[in-house]
Amino acid sequence: MAGESSGTGLLLDLTFTATDVTALRHRIADLARGAGLGGDRLDDFALAAYELLTNAVRHGGGAGRLLLRHAPGRLICQVADDGVGFVAPGRKPGERPPEPTSPGGLGLFLAERLTDGIEVVSDTGGTTVRIYITTESEQSESSYPMSIG
Repeated sequence: MAGESSGTGLLLDLTFTATDVTALRHRIADLARGAGLGGDRLDDFALAAYELLTNAVRHGGGAGRLLLRHAPGRLICQVADDGVGFVAPGRKPGERPPEPTSPGGLGLFLAERLTDGIEVVSDTGGTTVRIYITTESEQSESSYPMSIG
């Protein structure tokens, strides 16, 4: 795993490969706990982030970049990869579960259901997925600008 940054609000900024994914799930959980997330919401966020990491490795060329930020009252996890991207005409990725006969395909669906918001940008240059969850002290707030840019 390459570098960690301690910039304001930035908890992690690193590249990863398949060998890093499990350790990163635990690291994300530790950092989320330190940022005020607990209980089931902590578990949900860590699992959702893990799904994004796994998707980047499986579908995005074997590696990715993880950004984990702590904004006021929120944790934001962004995973980007350099894979060929995907297009889902007529629906947002993660919007509904995959067909029961399809192998896998639950990653974005779970990430969307386990967090408070998801944004996916995908094209031939790769895919960037951002999820966020409110910390326990701010769960009453319902929106956060999710624009990737």
